[in-house]
Amino acid sequence: MESEQWGRRIRAFRKLKGYTQVQLAKELGISLSLLGEVERDSRKPTAEFIERVCGQLDISVDEMKRL
Repeated sequence: MESEQWGRRIRAFRKLKGYTQVQLAKELGISLSLLGEVERDSRKPTAEFIERVCGQLDISVDEMKRL
């Protein structure tokens, strides 16, 4: 799975769905710092991470890819 700009996409959908970073990190059971690193594209998300985020935000991975 391409890592290019995943952080930007995750941040955009998170905001669109009305989540703060704190809320989304808590729902995913991850640290706020991990989510922040991914959103800044300083840490590459795994395919599993992307799938979990998409599931929590109720979107498909394909939708996120198109952003």
